[in-house]
Amino acid sequence: MTNAEFAILSLVSELPRHGYDIEKIIIERGMRDWTEIGFSSIYYLLNKLEKEGLIISQTEQQPGRGPARKVYYITSFGKETCKKKTLEVLSTPHRCYPPILLGLANLSSIKKTNAINALTKYCDGLSERLQYLRSRREEQSPHPLFVDFMFTYSITMIEAEKKLIESFIQNLEEKNDQD
Repeated sequence: MTNAEFAILSLVSELPRHGYDIEKIIIERGMRDWTEIGFSSIYYLLNKLEKEGLIISQTEQQPGRGPARKVYYITSFGKETCKKKTLEVLSTPHRCYPPILLGLANLSSIKKTNAINALTKYCDGLSERLQYLRSRREEQSPHPLFVDFMFTYSITMIEAEKKLIESFIQNLEEKNDQD
Protein backbone atom coordinates (compact mmCIF):
# COMPACT_ATOMS: atom_id res chain seq x y z
CA MET A 1 0.00 0.00 0.00
CA THR A 2 1.41 3.39 -0.97
CA ASN A 3 1.63 6.28 1.48
CA ALA A 4 -1.06 8.13 -0.47
CA GLU A 5 -3.42 5.12 -0.34
CA PHE A 6 -2.77 4.73 3.37
CA ALA A 7 -3.44 8.42 3.98
CA ILE A 8 -6.78 8.29 2.15
CA LEU A 9 -7.77 5.05 3.91
CA SER A 10 -6.90 6.66 7.26
CA LEU A 11 -9.17 9.62 6.57
CA VAL A 12 -12.08 7.38 5.61
CA SER A 13 -11.44 5.27 8.72
CA GLU A 14 -12.01 8.35 10.91
CA LEU A 15 -15.53 8.80 9.51
CA PRO A 16 -17.39 8.44 6.22
CA ARG A 17 -16.29 11.09 3.75
CA HIS A 18 -16.87 12.26 0.21
CA GLY A 19 -14.00 13.29 -2.08
CA TYR A 20 -14.29 17.03 -1.51
CA ASP A 21 -14.32 16.50 2.26
CA ILE A 22 -11.14 14.45 1.95
CA GLU A 23 -9.48 17.28 -0.01
CA LYS A 24 -10.56 19.78 2.65
CA ILE A 25 -9.06 17.66 5.47
CA ILE A 26 -5.82 17.17 3.49
CA ILE A 27 -5.49 20.96 3.22
CA GLU A 28 -6.47 21.65 6.85
CA ARG A 29 -3.94 19.16 8.21
CA GLY A 30 -1.18 20.15 5.81
CA MET A 31 -0.94 16.55 4.64
CA ARG A 32 0.69 17.48 1.34
CA ASP A 33 3.64 18.62 3.44
CA TRP A 34 4.41 15.05 4.46
CA THR A 35 2.81 12.71 1.95
CA GLU A 36 2.36 12.68 -1.79
CA ILE A 37 -1.35 13.15 -2.46
CA GLY A 38 -2.29 15.19 -5.49
CA PHE A 39 -5.76 16.71 -5.75
CA SER A 40 -6.36 14.87 -8.99
CA SER A 41 -5.41 11.51 -7.47
CA ILE A 42 -7.96 11.47 -4.63
CA TYR A 43 -10.75 9.87 -6.68
CA TYR A 44 -8.32 7.50 -8.35
CA LEU A 45 -7.14 6.36 -4.91
CA LEU A 46 -10.68 6.07 -3.58
CA ASN A 47 -11.62 3.87 -6.57
CA LYS A 48 -8.52 1.73 -6.05
CA LEU A 49 -9.26 1.27 -2.33
CA GLU A 50 -12.85 0.38 -3.19
CA LYS A 51 -11.75 -2.24 -5.75
CA GLU A 52 -9.50 -3.75 -3.09
CA GLY A 53 -12.47 -4.05 -0.71
CA LEU A 54 -11.03 -1.63 1.85
CA ILE A 55 -13.85 0.90 1.46
CA ILE A 56 -17.31 0.98 -0.07
CA SER A 57 -19.22 3.90 -1.55
CA GLN A 58 -22.80 4.95 -1.39
CA THR A 59 -24.48 7.80 -3.24
CA GLU A 60 -26.27 10.03 -0.76
CA GLN A 61 -28.52 13.02 -1.28
CA GLN A 62 -27.23 16.11 0.50
CA PRO A 63 -29.48 18.29 2.65
CA GLY A 64 -31.00 21.12 0.64
CA ARG A 65 -30.77 21.27 -3.12
CA GLY A 66 -27.20 20.15 -3.57
CA PRO A 67 -26.35 17.23 -5.82
CA ALA A 68 -26.04 13.71 -4.48
CA ARG A 69 -22.51 12.81 -3.41
CA LYS A 70 -20.61 9.58 -3.33
CA VAL A 71 -19.73 8.94 0.32
CA TYR A 72 -17.04 6.42 1.23
CA TYR A 73 -17.19 4.10 4.23
CA ILE A 74 -14.45 1.85 5.55
CA THR A 75 -15.13 -1.88 5.52
CA SER A 76 -14.17 -4.24 8.34
CA PHE A 77 -11.32 -5.47 6.09
CA GLY A 78 -10.29 -1.83 5.61
CA LYS A 79 -10.33 -1.19 9.38
CA GLU A 80 -8.13 -4.21 10.00
CA THR A 81 -5.77 -3.25 7.18
CA CYS A 82 -5.55 0.32 8.48
CA LYS A 83 -4.74 -0.89 12.01
CA LYS A 84 -2.04 -3.26 10.74
CA LYS A 85 -0.50 -0.61 8.50
CA THR A 86 -0.56 1.94 11.34
CA LEU A 87 1.31 -0.41 13.65
CA GLU A 88 3.77 -1.27 10.88
CA VAL A 89 4.69 2.33 10.11
CA LEU A 90 4.82 3.31 13.79
CA SER A 91 7.18 0.47 14.64
CA THR A 92 9.46 0.23 11.59
CA PRO A 93 11.87 2.98 10.54
CA HIS A 94 11.87 3.51 6.79
CA ARG A 95 14.62 4.95 4.69
CA CYS A 96 14.04 8.11 2.74
CA TYR A 97 15.95 9.14 -0.32
CA PRO A 98 16.17 12.93 -0.48
CA PRO A 99 17.57 14.18 -3.79
CA ILE A 100 20.05 16.44 -2.00
CA LEU A 101 22.09 13.35 -1.20
CA LEU A 102 22.57 12.74 -4.92
CA GLY A 103 23.65 16.33 -5.31
CA LEU A 104 26.18 15.94 -2.51
CA ALA A 105 27.44 12.71 -4.07
CA ASN A 106 28.22 14.70 -7.22
CA LEU A 107 29.72 17.71 -5.49
CA SER A 108 33.15 17.08 -7.01
CA SER A 109 31.75 17.76 -10.49
CA ILE A 110 31.00 21.44 -9.80
CA LYS A 111 32.94 24.44 -8.54
CA LYS A 112 32.86 25.03 -4.80
CA THR A 113 31.41 28.51 -5.24
CA ASN A 114 28.55 27.05 -7.29
CA ALA A 115 28.00 24.38 -4.64
CA ILE A 116 27.96 26.99 -1.87
CA ASN A 117 25.51 29.15 -3.84
CA ALA A 118 23.24 26.18 -4.53
CA LEU A 119 23.33 25.01 -0.91
CA THR A 120 22.63 28.56 0.31
CA LYS A 121 19.61 28.65 -2.00
CA TYR A 122 18.57 25.26 -0.57
CA CYS A 123 18.77 26.70 2.97
CA ASP A 124 16.69 29.68 1.86
CA GLY A 125 14.08 27.23 0.62
CA LEU A 126 14.17 25.43 3.96
CA SER A 127 13.65 28.77 5.75
CA GLU A 128 10.62 29.48 3.58
CA ARG A 129 9.29 26.00 4.29
CA LEU A 130 9.73 26.52 8.04
CA GLN A 131 7.90 29.82 7.90
CA TYR A 132 5.07 28.23 5.91
CA LEU A 133 4.70 25.27 8.30
CA ARG A 134 4.79 27.47 11.38
CA SER A 135 2.10 29.74 9.98
CA ARG A 136 -0.03 26.74 8.90
CA ARG A 137 0.25 25.28 12.39
CA GLU A 138 -0.89 28.57 13.92
CA GLU A 139 -3.74 29.00 11.40
CA GLN A 140 -5.07 25.53 12.08
CA SER A 141 -4.76 25.70 15.86
CA PRO A 142 -6.19 24.08 17.87
CA HIS A 143 -5.98 20.65 16.30
CA PRO A 144 -5.77 17.08 17.51
CA LEU A 145 -2.60 16.08 19.35
CA PHE A 146 -1.43 13.85 16.49
CA VAL A 147 -1.80 16.68 13.95
CA ASP A 148 0.17 19.04 16.19
CA PHE A 149 2.87 16.39 16.53
CA MET A 150 3.06 15.98 12.74
CA PHE A 151 3.65 19.72 12.36
CA THR A 152 6.24 19.60 15.17
CA TYR A 153 7.95 16.62 13.56
CA SER A 154 8.16 18.32 10.16
CA ILE A 155 9.42 21.58 11.66
CA THR A 156 12.02 19.80 13.79
CA MET A 157 13.31 17.77 10.85
CA ILE A 158 13.60 20.83 8.62
CA GLU A 159 15.34 22.81 11.37
CA ALA A 160 17.84 19.98 11.82
CA GLU A 161 18.43 19.69 8.07
CA LYS A 162 18.92 23.45 7.77
CA LYS A 163 21.43 23.48 10.64
CA LEU A 164 23.31 20.56 9.09
CA ILE A 165 23.45 22.16 5.63
CA GLU A 166 24.56 25.50 7.10
CA SER A 167 27.37 23.71 8.93
CA PHE A 168 28.38 21.98 5.70
CA ILE A 169 28.39 25.31 3.84
CA GLN A 170 30.65 26.74 6.54
CA ASN A 171 33.01 23.77 6.16
CA LEU A 172 33.07 24.25 2.39
CA GLU A 173 33.81 27.96 2.79
CA GLU A 174 36.66 27.25 5.19
CA LYS A 175 38.05 24.62 2.85
CA ASN A 176 37.69 27.13 0.02
CA ASP A 177 39.84 29.59 1.97
CA GLN A 178 42.55 26.95 2.38
CA ASP A 179 42.67 26.03 -1.32
